[in-house]
Amino acid sequence: MTAVEPTSRRNTASTNTPVRAAAPDFGRLGQATAVEASRAIAQVQMAVTIAQQVPRDEERAIAKMRRSCTRMELAQRAFYSLPRNNKAVTGPTVQLARELARCWGNIDYGVAEMVRDDDHGQSEMQAFAWDMEDNARNAETFIVPHKRAGARSPLLTDVATIAENNASVSARRERKVIYSVLPAWFTTMAQDICRETLRVGNGQELAARVQEAVDIFARGGVTAEQLEKRVEKPRADWTADDIAELEILFTSLKNKEITKEEAFPAEQERVTAADITNPA
Repeated sequence: MTAVEPTSRRNTASTNTPVRAAAPDFGRLGQATAVEASRAIAQVQMAVTIAQQVPRDEERAIAKMRRSCTRMELAQRAFYSLPRNNKAVTGPTVQLARELARCWGNIDYGVAEMVRDDDHGQSEMQAFAWDMEDNARNAETFIVPHKRAGARSPLLTDVATIAENNASVSARRERKVIYSVLPAWFTTMAQDICRETLRVGNGQELAARVQEAVDIFARGGVTAEQLEKRVEKPRADWTADDIAELEILFTSLKNKEITKEEAFPAEQERVTAADITNPA
């Protein structure tokens, strides 16, 4: 990031003329960039005007949301599962947030890279969501280091890899700001429908769904015994709700939101009093 050189000043004590900083030089601003900036401003103004002149039909928005949430493709991506304090914490994903924003309508949302500082290896990002009809807006500005999670990971230098990392980190902030402008009852209703869709499945028998869950986790090196320990009951007693939770967990594993070691921690060997008194 290039630093702006301070403007030189002369002694003005004799004239009492106020000293003013020189205006920034935008000589490098291309014509296409200037035209695009003007077009973006006009587009936002037009979108706000249309949103206020053509308000959303809430009943139609609910109907669209129901159609989307009853599709297995969305329901399987609607929740995440993360470990926290030795417990699994689940919540709605950014994929569900984007779909609900589309269904609710008149919402502008996204993530923008404000500044990229290659010298310090970081990007200044902003996630925003704006209900243009109700004029409810939320935005968060944050710094994303150009490196993967972990203190020892190397600094990223490839442009495409940096963009991918910025998008991955920014998804959590984007999810937060979108849900902040959506009605709470609307998002709760959507989550309930998605969970019911997962519980019902694609019309398969429960036994077939249990076996399918065991097989798909086995491809990732997870045994049936580990699954039974996770669900806390033998697979013969698994219910449709248990299968739905396993599907949420599998999606989080596939999206690398949680590691296999975190989802299925190794059982630690119990330490007895004899082990303490006799270390050998």
